[in-house]
Amino acid sequence: MSLSNRYDFVLLFDVKDGNPNGDPDAGNLPRLDAETGHGLVTDVSLKRKVRNFVGLVKGDASPFEIYVKEKAVLNKTHERAYEAIGKADLLKGDDKKRKGGGAVNEARDWMCRNFFDVRTFGAVMSTGVNCGQVRGPVQMTFARSVDPVIAQEHSITRMAVATEKEATDQDGDNRTMGRKYTVPYGLYVAHGFVSSFLARQTGFSDEDLELLWTALGQMFEHDRSAARGEMATRGLYVFKHESELGNAPAHALFEKIQAFKNTEVPRSFADYTVNVDATDLPAGVTLTYPV
Repeated sequence: MSLSNRYDFVLLFDVKDGNPNGDPDAGNLPRLDAETGHGLVTDVSLKRKVRNFVGLVKGDASPFEIYVKEKAVLNKTHERAYEAIGKADLLKGDDKKRKGGGAVNEARDWMCRNFFDVRTFGAVMSTGVNCGQVRGPVQMTFARSVDPVIAQEHSITRMAVATEKEATDQDGDNRTMGRKYTVPYGLYVAHGFVSSFLARQTGFSDEDLELLWTALGQMFEHDRSAARGEMATRGLYVFKHESELGNAPAHALFEKIQAFKNTEVPRSFADYTVNVDATDLPAGVTLTYPV
């Protein structure tokens, strides 16, 4: 069943001795706001973790397949859509036959029905084999750290060598030097939005919403790596509106979740206090904690 309510949510997560989201344009340094020093994690990074979790839990089972995944050939997936709707003959003709019209709409609807991330986050599927475009009902902001963070640089070495020549080289030390960047500790906040109007267009359902909440709560538990250190979801606060249009502005609700540090140099979640003002919510808004 498609959604009939608007939702706004706040996601709190932290990182300890890890790089939560490296910037390839800055040598993979943790992303920072250059003016304030606050840490940043892109919405793309967070959505990637949701996709990976759903793929882990649901596999390739319809209707929970993942469209954007490692080494996926998107046009091959688009061809599957045309074959499924009985329009495979269009794949043999001129591209102009697939630029618009009913076939593209049917292919787009098939993609929404079968791929969780398409009906959740949306997708541009007009690359070569045209399956149209989808605007997803779930959108997220960049996550921003509550306080400024610092990026620490660590030198690392590789004792092994790649070739026999390197192994027999008598000119000196053959160890390869490298760099690793970490944030000692950072508590990050991201905001999210769920539109029932767009959910109706893509078929995003109550079941999908529950899976999204589960993914946001557990996605870091199954995304471990040496580079990311210790990352964990520390809170998920969901504001549910009785009205599809909403009963209060999102920013006014987000301001009811505030985190404050208890020490000058925080190094754990225990060094923060999270205040949740649930005593004076606007009429028609309820606050839940699904995680």
